[in-house]
Amino acid sequence: MNDILTVRDLSVHFRQGKRLVQLVDRVSFSVVRGECLGILGESGSGKSMTCKALLGLLDDNFQVTGSSRFEGRPLLSQTPEQLRRLRGGKISMVLQNPMSCFDPLYRIGEQMAETLQEHTALKGRPLQKRMEDILRLMRIHDPADVLRKYPHQLSGGMLQRVMIGLAICMQPSLIIADEPTTAIDSISQYAIMQEFLRIKQRGEVSMIFISHDLGVLSLIADRLIVMHDGKAVESGTAQEIFDNATDTYTRHHIKQHRAVMHRFLDALHAPVPGRIPA
Repeated sequence: MNDILTVRDLSVHFRQGKRLVQLVDRVSFSVVRGECLGILGESGSGKSMTCKALLGLLDDNFQVTGSSRFEGRPLLSQTPEQLRRLRGGKISMVLQNPMSCFDPLYRIGEQMAETLQEHTALKGRPLQKRMEDILRLMRIHDPADVLRKYPHQLSGGMLQRVMIGLAICMQPSLIIADEPTTAIDSISQYAIMQEFLRIKQRGEVSMIFISHDLGVLSLIADRLIVMHDGKAVESGTAQEIFDNATDTYTRHHIKQHRAVMHRFLDALHAPVPGRIPA
């Protein structure tokens, strides 16, 4: 297979005084070009920590060991400056809470311009046009008006669309989406998932999609790894795991998901009080 990312025996420890507390325990996985790898796990399972470790987003209190290669190059041995250039270029991230990713004191256009100028030579009218084109790609109406607004003037769903637009505008090889639908309302969640599905259908970029929601991952992931207590307890194609999970935690998670879906369907087809059944 044509792997764009390989991770072998990745471990993360946190320095607590004189001792090390293990947070991620020898996790291994790979991402094939053009596919979406889903990472499923509850809060504290280590799923987000794993990806932050790969991109050098943990401070000196954390110790990261193992090996990882991105497009054939070792990742963990990159300098902070090399990783900074990689982030937002070849690798883009879409984070959980879009509001926390924008500076409330600056307009959307100013912050987008700063990001684009970091990685391109655009300025003036070409820069303005590029920003408007990005927002149109994300189905944002009146992009010129949105660029003039401050973050608090936009909904969480709108800010997340801006984040996704910035993530794909650099034509990355890999997008890491860390719980991108968690902090927004249900209607916006649906719209954001449609954007990610469109990105996937174009087949131009690989994705790691991190979520605690099995339903979300069932829509987009080609393969899954399931994390629990810092370990990868199960891996395989999405269909293999849904149909034949072997790990106890994974089976419990799937059982809960199916129970919720059954209750939803029962409620959907229940008779309306006061109405005579057909």
